[in-house]
Amino acid sequence: MSLKCGIVGLPNVGKSTLFNCLTSSQQADAANYPFCTIEPNLGVVIVPDKRIDELVKIYKPKKTAKTVIEFVDIAGLVAGASKGEGLGNQFLSHIREVDAIIHIVRCFDDENVIHVNNRVDPKADIEIIETELILKDIETIENRIQKTEKGLKSGDRKVKEEYQHYNDLKKHLESGRLAKYFIDVFRKSHAPDDIKHLNDLNLLTDKHVLYVANVDDKSIHGNEYSKVVEEIAGKEGEMAIVLSVEIEAELAQLEAEEEQEFLKELGIDEPGLDKLIHTAYKLLGLRTFFTAGEKEVHAWTITGGIKAPQAAGVIHTDFEHGFIRAEIMSYDDLIACGSEHAVKEKGLMRVEGKDYEIKDGDIVYFRFNV
Repeated sequence: MSLKCGIVGLPNVGKSTLFNCLTSSQQADAANYPFCTIEPNLGVVIVPDKRIDELVKIYKPKKTAKTVIEFVDIAGLVAGASKGEGLGNQFLSHIREVDAIIHIVRCFDDENVIHVNNRVDPKADIEIIETELILKDIETIENRIQKTEKGLKSGDRKVKEEYQHYNDLKKHLESGRLAKYFIDVFRKSHAPDDIKHLNDLNLLTDKHVLYVANVDDKSIHGNEYSKVVEEIAGKEGEMAIVLSVEIEAELAQLEAEEEQEFLKELGIDEPGLDKLIHTAYKLLGLRTFFTAGEKEVHAWTITGGIKAPQAAGVIHTDFEHGFIRAEIMSYDDLIACGSEHAVKEKGLMRVEGKDYEIKDGDIVYFRFNV
């Protein structure tokens, strides 16, 4: 599986510049006026993972395959977007297709960079975006209610329950609350099949949000504006990071050694873009396992809690259907021992069955029969 994230925010907050940095490209125009982006830009980015480099040193494979994340740069939203203001509905539909939302919030003062509402106010900016997403979700719910009403005459108990859920969810949204607060209650108390009708709505405000507080180069460790963003993220049960899109744009132009020197000068452990990707993985509960050998070292992305047969199915459906067992060693054990042979000699290679839950960093050999 690959992760798909939509980059959203008000016009002119740094979305397209961030996208260009992530993809090391100039695909997205970056200019100092609203609605510079009029079509969603797509970019596939390799997930930074130093473990792959270490595995390559050990196995010296003919081929290497890293995990990727897809970013969608979506045009700036404004108040009234759900009703067609600005560039409106077409861009809200693009958000529906992503796994998570990266919400960039302006957290810097600069009279030379236009703000669509002529003031810097992170809380108000976030509320504008959330309101538009909620209004779009209400529209989705109303359409589903109309369709469900036609089935009420059948007297089917399940249809009646779903109809009630839709109406309760609509009231919840109309009170200004995000859909995830309502649906999460059902997730905790119902089996997945029993809330499929709610999950299938794919509501915009039911998606995880990673807030990015875009600060100036003098506030890379945060400022009063970014604290507001972090507080809002905490209340919503989401995550927030602070980065300077301006600095990331500079880093994107540097060679590896120059980048490390620049980071050291700034007192930063890793580029903000790497932090963004790693945080998105953490937010969505994603894990990476590896298959490794002389032919190929391959990183695979799975959701947390997946058992060995389902993880095998990520590689190929035949692996899942014919699953016998999984031979597993941890990345840390392999690095400590120096070779796969040494891992086996020390008895650290394990044999696991169908109930084993794959852990982040597992190096796996699947045994299967087709």
